[in-house]
Amino acid sequence: MTMDDPKTLVSTDWLEAHLKDPDLRILDGSWFLPAMERDPKGDYAKAHIPGARFFDIDEISDNRSELPHMAPPVEKFMSRMRAMGVGDGHQVVVYDQAGIFSAPRVWWTFRLMGKTDIAVLDGGLPKWMAEGRAVEDMPPMPRDRHMTVQRQAHLVKDVTQVAHASKLGDQEILDARPRGRFIGQDDEPRPGLRKGHIPGSKNIPWDTLLNADATMKPPEDLRALFEAAKVDLSKAAICTCGSGVSAAMIALALERIGHNSHSVYDGAWAEWGMFNDLRVATGEA
Repeated sequence: MTMDDPKTLVSTDWLEAHLKDPDLRILDGSWFLPAMERDPKGDYAKAHIPGARFFDIDEISDNRSELPHMAPPVEKFMSRMRAMGVGDGHQVVVYDQAGIFSAPRVWWTFRLMGKTDIAVLDGGLPKWMAEGRAVEDMPPMPRDRHMTVQRQAHLVKDVTQVAHASKLGDQEILDARPRGRFIGQDDEPRPGLRKGHIPGSKNIPWDTLLNADATMKPPEDLRALFEAAKVDLSKAAICTCGSGVSAAMIALALERIGHNSHSVYDGAWAEWGMFNDLRVATGEA
């Protein structure tokens, strides 16, 4: 059973109980790898939790960067949220169509912008629908709401900062990619990238954070998972993955166990794996 926390993770029971709250805003933050051949925006249009808006991770990003869905500039984030009727004083709940996969990336983006009244829906849309709860196919009518933003620069790392941490070992670098990609056995889904991982990093595959029903494991199990991977929880953590999406799942898991000193390497392997002058390790951590 989820321990409901409106700043990290809430249950489907919690959301249904608060569905009519005037200051609740619900976001569908679904995103899938291209190879999955899914249309999250199209699926949102067919069925979504009542009142949900669609948060387009690819569009609400920094389109000045050649890297995929980098965190948006403050001004763009504010503009998009106001247009969606999301602003100051709102409690936000974000879910995705996979259970828990991309919703934590939206959670992290809000926190990067200084907005902490946001939670991920545990189990996402699949759990909501499996329980026979209401869905609709009409988008809500948004009303503009003022939003103030204070970007929290410590929550994001660039390639130089990650290279520094890799060399010194003063922070834990935690990689959410599947084991085969981490050890350099499997190809990356994006063409042209080298295989392997950031030297000194440790592998926490994103799906190991979840139960069989795509809900997040309880804090005691999450802590045991990190300890089994020999993660030093006294150190700050840098979360990474293929393109900065599933990395946010590690950040959410760390927050759930009370480890608050974490950040996301936004460029992730899409950046690190591209440059030959950055060292790459293969094999087990």
